[in-house]
Amino acid sequence: MSAEYKPIPAADRARRSGGRTSPWMKWLLLLLVIAVLWMAFGQALVERVTDAGKPVVKTARVEQRSAGQVAAAVGASSNGYIVAKKRAALSADAPGRIVEMNVEEGSVVKEGQVVARLYSDEYAANLRRAQADVATAQASADRATRDLAAARAAVETVKSTVQPLQEDLTQSRAAWALAQTLRDRAQQTLSTGVGTLDALQRAQGEVDVAAARVAAAKAREASARAGVTEAEARVASFEAALNEANRRIESLVASRDLAQATLDKTMVKAPFDGVVVLKDAEVGEVVSPNVVGGTSARGSVVTMVDFASLEVQAEVPETSLSNVLEGAQAQIYLDAYPDKAYAGKVDRIWPTANRTKATVEVRVAFMERDDKLRPEMGARIVFAPKEAAAAPANEARILIPVEALVEREGSTFVWVVDGLIAKKRTIELGDKRAGKVAVRSGLSAGETIVVSAPSDLQDGAAVRVEGK
Repeated sequence: MSAEYKPIPAADRARRSGGRTSPWMKWLLLLLVIAVLWMAFGQALVERVTDAGKPVVKTARVEQRSAGQVAAAVGASSNGYIVAKKRAALSADAPGRIVEMNVEEGSVVKEGQVVARLYSDEYAANLRRAQADVATAQASADRATRDLAAARAAVETVKSTVQPLQEDLTQSRAAWALAQTLRDRAQQTLSTGVGTLDALQRAQGEVDVAAARVAAAKAREASARAGVTEAEARVASFEAALNEANRRIESLVASRDLAQATLDKTMVKAPFDGVVVLKDAEVGEVVSPNVVGGTSARGSVVTMVDFASLEVQAEVPETSLSNVLEGAQAQIYLDAYPDKAYAGKVDRIWPTANRTKATVEVRVAFMERDDKLRPEMGARIVFAPKEAAAAPANEARILIPVEALVEREGSTFVWVVDGLIAKKRTIELGDKRAGKVAVRSGLSAGETIVVSAPSDLQDGAAVRVEGK
């Protein structure tokens, strides 16, 4: 039988071969390690070696700013709020319960318009009674006026009869005097024997008749004069009655006006043209002009504002007050719409300061308005010197640090980093203040510029950004 085959263990084979590894395996392993290390550190090593000669620069990203931010950064400015010069919290002049509300928030009202009405039935009844009393007194006065006119007409009528009677009395007296003369002549002729007794008797009879006529004329004239006196007395009586009626009318008219005023107190009316910005009460609630603690009554019905009187209230630090002049022009930027500049003018500077805040209140009037303005909106005011013309809406929308500017050979420019290459960029500058400068043209939002560039930096040079 042939001998049985037995495999040689690996350990025995290695021992028999002397424990040696093939040379090409060693090189293969070494190359593998080198490849791994290159992949891990080679690129960084190459970049480090490559960047070793590049200048290190500090950069900043260019960002688009609102016109308000730009203006505030380069000019004397202050924050504030829109307030109304004409603002009123309307309340009834008398306490009462609201039965009618005619406005809501945002309602536009005209001067004299009834905003709300309180319960007024009792006051309306008092007014109607007062009006009736005035009408009754007026009727009495009218009657007294008519009676007075009739009495005065009667006086004139009676007076018109006195004159003829006076003339008749005068004629009667003349006739009596003539009769007496004729009688005396007849008596003289009788005494001389020329005349007769019969002629004397006839002459005496004529005297007696003339005397009777004088007495009758005198009685008629006296009666007419008494009639005039009586008519004038009636005129005086009617004048007194008319004066009394007129005084009563005055009193009743005053009572009627008082009732009307009391009724008007139940109507809340707009004191000027404006807009309702707050409704403080509803129908059914009680309002009172004198609200004190311990009562549930409301103090006001609505609050209204005259939008034509809107202005900006700003607290200017004392350290900046020298830059604010009354009458000087300013630009106003709303926080809600920072890209729009509103022309304004410094209207008033408060005569006292707030020592707690170290500020002085300034009011800036709008020279132009639109429907975007709302009371209590935040705003930024940029003040200009009094002699300066109103600046147009700021065209610059870019602010960069002053340290980014480079001045060489009479020109001003900045270094723009594009793909780690520094490129020279000429720009148009605006106002400069507080370490910032406005850029009107030459830069766009999103670009990267060099801040505090090395003096030997050249156009087109490769750079290394600090911290990278």
